[in-house]
Amino acid sequence: MAPSRNKPPGHSRRSVLTLMVAAGAAAFGLRPGLSSAQGKQLPHVTDSDPTAKALGYTEDASKVDKSKFPSYKPGAHCGNCNFFQGKAGDAYGPCQIFPGKSVNANGWCASHSPKAK
Repeated sequence: MAPSRNKPPGHSRRSVLTLMVAAGAAAFGLRPGLSSAQGKQLPHVTDSDPTAKALGYTEDASKVDKSKFPSYKPGAHCGNCNFFQGKAGDAYGPCQIFPGKSVNANGWCASHSPKAK
């Protein structure tokens, strides 16, 4: 069959779909070869990080300045937060609030959102 003259130049449906799947996988970290060991090598959030400063991040939740952050509740820490992406028992893990960095499981910031039980 001869190609249709009405068909606009560009990508085929299949190539667009393939591109979308690849972009989505990259956005969600599902790239081939990305192991959990690589995720643990993320740099730790530091006190000098602008986002950490703004959110009152501290590596030790017991040291939260309760006068500055009245939303802090005893027992709240990164390890029991919805944004923490590490496994139970991990000392540090990735956090959605600090992309590309890891937080201390015993830390805390003002974005703390308790995991549903």
